Amino acid sequence: MPLRNVIGIDHTVVMARDLDAAAANWKRLGFTISPRGTHSAHMGTGNYTIMLDPDYIELLGVLTDTGHNAPARAFLAHREGIERLAFTAVDSAAGAEEIRARGFEPIGPTDFERPVTMPDGSLSAAKFTTFQWPVAEAPGGLRIFACQHKTRETVWIPELMKHANGAQRLKQVLIASPEPATDAAHLVRLIDGSTRAEPDGAIAVPSGSDRADFVFLTKEQLARRYPEVSFAGLPERGSAGMVIATSDLAAAEKAVGSAGVRSAGAVCVAPAAANGTLLVFLGA
Repeated sequence: MPLRNVIGIDHTVVMARDLDAAAANWKRLGFTISPRGTHSAHMGTGNYTIMLDPDYIELLGVLTDTGHNAPARAFLAHREGIERLAFTAVDSAAGAEEIRARGFEPIGPTDFERPVTMPDGSLSAAKFTTFQWPVAEAPGGLRIFACQHKTRETVWIPELMKHANGAQRLKQVLIASPEPATDAAHLVRLIDGSTRAEPDGAIAVPSGSDRADFVFLTKEQLARRYPEVSFAGLPERGSAGMVIATSDLAAAEKAVGSAGVRSAGAVCVAPAAANGTLLVFLGA
C-alpha cells in the first residue's frame, strides 16, 4: 500500500563546495536565488533556494563539520551535484512510523529552522520537520528523506518564483545507473511505488501525486537522449540532473547563454557548468 504521509518530490539538494559561488553560477543561468539561509547548529549547513511550483531546488553547502553532515562531506569529497532528494511529508512523525513498519529504521523526525529575510526586509523563519530513510538505502546512490513544511509562506515566496529562464517546475530527476531496473526496484521498495518502462529502455518511478518522476538510465542512454551534451565527470552510478519545465524555451536559451546547447528539442546545460548537475529545459 502506498505511503499515506509521504507524497511526491518536494526538492532536490545540490551539494556545492563553494556555496556562494554556486549561487552566483545558478543566478547566471537565469534562476532567481533566495537570500542565503543558515540551518540549525547541529546541521552545520547553509543554503540558497530556487523556488518553483510545487517543488524547488536547494543549493547546499557545509559551513561547519558536524556528525549530521558527514554523508554530505563524503559526497563532496568526490563530486558536486544532487546528493539527496526530499519528498513532501504531510506528517513527518507518521511518515517515519510508516517506513518503520516496512522494515526501514528512520533517522528522525528532526525539527530545524533557518532565518528568512522577507521581501519587505523583515526577518522571519522557515521551519521544518524531516526524517530520513537509512543512509545505506540510497537507490542509484541518491539518499532520500521527507520534509514537512511548517511555514510554507516563508519558503514559497512569490517574488522568488519568477525566473529569467522561465523555470516552472521539475519534470524528472535523472539518475545514472549501470543497472537501472535494479536501482529503480530499490526505490520502489522504499516508497511502495511502481515502475514504468520508457521507450529507450530507461525505467521511470513516479514519485507520487502530480510531482516529478525519477528516471533511472545508463550513461549511454543519457548520452543518446542528449547527444550534444558533454557528460564528462559524471559517475556511472549517481544523480545526473533534472528536467525542468519552462514557460519559454527561447527565454531559457537566452538566459543560460553560452553554457547552454540545444539537444533533442531541449535547452541543456552540461553538468560541468551547473555544479555537477545536468539541467534540461523543456517547454511546459
